[in-house]
Amino acid sequence: MTQMIETRRDSFTISTDPARLDIDAICDFFTRAYWTKGRPRERTERALANSLVFGVYEGTRQIGIARVISDYSIFAYICDVFIHEDYRAHGLGKWLIETVMSHPDLLGLRRWTLVTRDAHGLYKQYGFNPLSNPDSWMEIIRPFPDE
Repeated sequence: MTQMIETRRDSFTISTDPARLDIDAICDFFTRAYWTKGRPRERTERALANSLVFGVYEGTRQIGIARVISDYSIFAYICDVFIHEDYRAHGLGKWLIETVMSHPDLLGLRRWTLVTRDAHGLYKQYGFNPLSNPDSWMEIIRPFPDE
């Protein structure tokens, strides 16, 4: 069981309490995100249930998330990071990544990974770099059943 955290800045909160997640708001955003096109809602719900999810809120309104998949010992993968379009360019994405990287259960991990098409500058600020040996990595990509 991971340690639940909650941190506040002005009118915003970041929380890892899964009870606060607004699945409808998350799925609505994912209909507009390039990396989640075609992902069935059931897959998103299962992914959220099996990850450490950092929700970003203004009051009770869900305005962002970051999802972390980890063994809490050696490896973590950050994915599904978003800040709602109406709230971008206010430092919330930076604050979200800072909060993820400083979570007590994730400190001291040997390897962090993520995939991004357009946010390299954000993640570079937190120590992320292109793969040092990309020829060592392998993947399988399968389409969702409806694709």
